[in-house]
Amino acid sequence: MPTLEVAGIRMAVTVSSGKGAPVLLLHAFPLSSALWRYQLEDLGTRHRFIAPDLKGFGASDAPEDPELYSMASYARELLALLDRLGCERVVVVGLSMGGYIAFELLRRAPERIAGLVLADTRAQADDAEGIARRTAQQERARAEGLAGLAPEIAGALLSERTRTEQPELVDEVTGWIERCSVAGFVGGLEAIKTRPDSSADLAAAALPALIVVGEHDTLTPPSHARAMHELLSGSELIVVPGAGHLTPLESPGIFNEALAAFLGRL
Repeated sequence: MPTLEVAGIRMAVTVSSGKGAPVLLLHAFPLSSALWRYQLEDLGTRHRFIAPDLKGFGASDAPEDPELYSMASYARELLALLDRLGCERVVVVGLSMGGYIAFELLRRAPERIAGLVLADTRAQADDAEGIARRTAQQERARAEGLAGLAPEIAGALLSERTRTEQPELVDEVTGWIERCSVAGFVGGLEAIKTRPDSSADLAAAALPALIVVGEHDTLTPPSHARAMHELLSGSELIVVPGAGHLTPLESPGIFNEALAAFLGRL
């Protein structure tokens, strides 16, 4: 995967061969741009997808200091990437943590966002219980590494149906998490647990939006998607039957159909 120096870090990024308005794909924690393989394969010749490995993940740099990870720093780095690629306006597609970064981009540079796809994410910040849970994961990762955490996290990311019908996908996602650097894992959690609430930003936004959520997503369930749908005037909401938190991987056909239709309307 090609790498570019942006905002002081080496970022790995895939750019598809498609034409038209660029589409920025922002992956979930603690994965990489490999999350978007079916979108790149099936739609990449029709649309110009930009799929980076976010700082700390995949083949991008993973600084050791967790204070270097925040939604603000991710947004700065992505805006620098877009400048480097000559992209003035993009459609932003963010899943889970990628959605949190999309909110930060919306706060910082709303004029650069032509449309928004929010998949399996939520606008609210973490409560005290959520922050404590993420802190415990950070401490466990530092002490034990990711081998023990990976199966637990993969199980939470994928629905029961996926775990039963697609065991190879469970193994693949588990492997991705096992290969994540501890620095990136801890840093990503630092960014997530310190993120601001984005509800007011969504309520004030006026742009085309698609919201997608897995029917059996237990991490950011459909109730969170419906709340965002109510905040974003004119948005479209799609609940993907049988899917969990990783809808582009678990149900790529439904996800791609919805994404292609949305992009076609812009």
